[in-house]
Amino acid sequence: MFAAKALLERGVDVAVYEQALQIGEIGAGVQLTPNSLRLLERVGLLPEIERLGVAESPSSTYYRMDGTPVAPVVTTDSSGQYGVYGMHRADLLSILADSLPSDVINVGHKCVGLDQDDDGVRLSFANGATAEADVVIGADGIHSVMQKYVSEPSLPVDSGKVAYRGLIPAEKLPAWPANTFQLWMGEGKHFLVFPVRGGTQINYVGFVPSNEHAAESWSAVGDPAVLAAEFAGWDPRIEELLTQVETTFWWGLYDREPLQLWTNNRLTLLGDAAHPMLPHLGQGANQSIEDGAALAMLLAEADRSSAPRALVAYEALRRERTTAVQIGARANGLRYDSDYEDLGERDAEIAASKEFRLWVYDYDAELATSEEMAKHGR
Repeated sequence: MFAAKALLERGVDVAVYEQALQIGEIGAGVQLTPNSLRLLERVGLLPEIERLGVAESPSSTYYRMDGTPVAPVVTTDSSGQYGVYGMHRADLLSILADSLPSDVINVGHKCVGLDQDDDGVRLSFANGATAEADVVIGADGIHSVMQKYVSEPSLPVDSGKVAYRGLIPAEKLPAWPANTFQLWMGEGKHFLVFPVRGGTQINYVGFVPSNEHAAESWSAVGDPAVLAAEFAGWDPRIEELLTQVETTFWWGLYDREPLQLWTNNRLTLLGDAAHPMLPHLGQGANQSIEDGAALAMLLAEADRSSAPRALVAYEALRRERTTAVQIGARANGLRYDSDYEDLGERDAEIAASKEFRLWVYDYDAELATSEEMAKHGR
């Protein structure tokens, strides 16, 4: 959705085809980090992010499972200009959708076929509709239909973990510290909490091991009693929070090995369709926004004949960074959950991870794209 906004801002005609029947209330919390906030600001969306999200405070903290503080959480870029915001996924989608002209989004369009040649691309949908374009951007997630038109599809990699996630009205936990991201780490599992929706709701996620192949889904219903049992004996603050959970959802954690190819002629992949990653850096949505900004800059300087070359340039520009973030997310999950004989070693690694976080947060996708374009005389 951000890619559509970025393209329109640069004068490129766009149509969005969404298989869902409506843009609705799906998912729970996501984090927007400085590397995407500076891009959202440039297309005029930061005020809405600030209104509906929550800026996470410098008091945000990593803890051991018993509540012993480990290290502060990085909540700004190096300059301090851009922070980290907790958002409800549905609010983010609504902000993006509402920023587009009403005739851009076409719901109820599930793509079932793609044909392309040197002149353009033709899409076929399950409802019988068709569409033609100079370029198609497949932004259809980890189970991407578009991926098979680019490369041999690879199976998602099961992390062996599942996440229980949900929302609690903040009024049910009046003593809970406002505006803070908190993460507790223990053997084989971890638990995190951050506020969303202007601080009116508390988003929680409990990551636990599982021998079952859980669906990669936002809406599989979980058992609050099972979740509470997983974190029995942890910091009393977690146990108190879990007494307020009435509904929780079960989410299988998957990524893929970095794809070797994102682009085929006039089709390219974006976001989780190209580089699905585990949530342990909070970068899924943010890397998609970076993708969209870079792609918009390159396509704005292309025409019908040169568009395939712009897609190749986009892939070349984005691959190394997104691969590093994918690998970093895996490593962070292992760091949170591994059985360390010396917890001091783990705690030191958590503190040292600030450097990588700042590398992620300080990146400016538009500046990087501009520099790359200048190198090649674009």
